[in-house]
Amino acid sequence: MTILYARKMAKKQPAQFPSGGNSGGEANFDKYAALDGEWRAIGLSASARRALVDAKLLKVSDLRKISLEDLQDLHGMGKSAIARIKVVMAGKKITFKP
Repeated sequence: MTILYARKMAKKQPAQFPSGGNSGGEANFDKYAALDGEWRAIGLSASARRALVDAKLLKVSDLRKISLEDLQDLHGMGKSAIARIKVVMAGKKITFKP
């Protein structure tokens, strides 16, 4: 997703992006960058990282709070992102909420 496209989408759907108090509904990408470091490190796409941050899931251990079905229902979470997350969770011996 290009930055220009993301900004256009932010104006169309301002509630989906942290606004940081700026006007015009433009996304505050600095806020995402400050919060999605762990997800970026494992190679998740920007849309998957935003979905996790919006759901207040900021690190792998936070995934204990939700079920796999809830994770799959997040807008922006694709099969590739879920597969990567499962591998990381298995390595850390973390499981989803039943």
